[in-house]
Amino acid sequence: MNVVPLPPKLIAIAQWLLLALLIGVAAGSASAFFLVSLDWVTKLREQQPEIIWLLPIGGLFIGLVYHYYGQSIVAGNNLILQEYEQPKRTIPLKMAPFVLIGTLITHLFGGSAGREGTAVQMGAAIADQFTRVFKLEAIDRKTILIMGISGGFAAVFGTPLAGALFALEVVYFSGVRPKSIIWSFITAYVAHYTVLLWSVSHTHYHIPQVPELSMSVIFWVVGCSVLFGFASMLFSRSTQFWSRIFSLVTYTPLRPFIGGIVIAIVVYAIDTTKYIGLGIPMLTGAFVQANAIQDFAIKILFTSFTLGAGFKGGEVTPLFIVGATLGSALSVFVPLPIALLAGLGFVAVFSGATHTPIACSVMGIELFGIESGICIALACAVAYLFSGPVGIYKSQILGGPKMKIYHWLQLKF
Repeated sequence: MNVVPLPPKLIAIAQWLLLALLIGVAAGSASAFFLVSLDWVTKLREQQPEIIWLLPIGGLFIGLVYHYYGQSIVAGNNLILQEYEQPKRTIPLKMAPFVLIGTLITHLFGGSAGREGTAVQMGAAIADQFTRVFKLEAIDRKTILIMGISGGFAAVFGTPLAGALFALEVVYFSGVRPKSIIWSFITAYVAHYTVLLWSVSHTHYHIPQVPELSMSVIFWVVGCSVLFGFASMLFSRSTQFWSRIFSLVTYTPLRPFIGGIVIAIVVYAIDTTKYIGLGIPMLTGAFVQANAIQDFAIKILFTSFTLGAGFKGGEVTPLFIVGATLGSALSVFVPLPIALLAGLGFVAVFSGATHTPIACSVMGIELFGIESGICIALACAVAYLFSGPVGIYKSQILGGPKMKIYHWLQLKF
């Protein structure tokens, strides 16, 4: 009996489908564990607010671990983008547990950080291990990294469409192979449903009222989105500023130790903890009650200082908070519903800081509904244009008409 060999293309499709399932399940499971752990340490910190005085010790521990054992992975998300642009060596698997533990310590003791960076780093580090297992060529490694990014992002936020698009858009100007697109989407959905299978839920947001589209509404949306773009720029510049300041401390483990002391003293002095940690109550509250105008700026200061000092976590959730609180504060002056303005700021500031307006537009629709889709897309596009030439990822390759405009302005002025 003759056995008919399977066509090579069918074998390749089966291999990539298996990879999408393995990476999606692994990234989703890691993110589910992370979300549950993050919720646990957050509740513990809220029950024992005085634990913030241990933030310097937690920072010193993070600094020592990365200094002596994690030099090869300390660049975090930027390492992933560097490896995508110029593949050299497989991302060490230790990136996943290191960033997980570092982020949990940061949140437990009161640092202001997010969670996307952790999920993306875990997803990419896990995914990249399959490069060796399946003996993939260097060019296929780019697809693997995209799959890891999309799986981590989709899993941690519950937005599979946005997760897949974010992974593609954040590396767009480094080049994206057509086959990466379909596997990015499949991995994102597998990771998303894996989190749901683990019975881990996500925060839900709601925009109850969306006004009919008119020239007046467009005018106010564009005007507010210019401010959202400036807030994105301020966030990115602030993080870089504090990183440069702390780079003056030559022994790196002392950076988060010193930063932890400063944060603990400031929190004690202002007598509020609403600006530290993940900040979900502050985020959800922005949709129902107008924030003070200084809230977004203080959140930028706390988060940029925390990350600049060397603590671990992501920038995206703090960006959500910055945008939502700024939009909420603007509702006092702008004749648009508070929830709509908070929602627009939520995704628009993120769009400007990551240079991913398409993914952020889709994310807004996934989170808030199609009814506000036009306003969301407009806000993300305008904020992206006005956010400047620098984002939160130093290794991200940027291009397109926006960058040509900024380069022209630099030459002229």
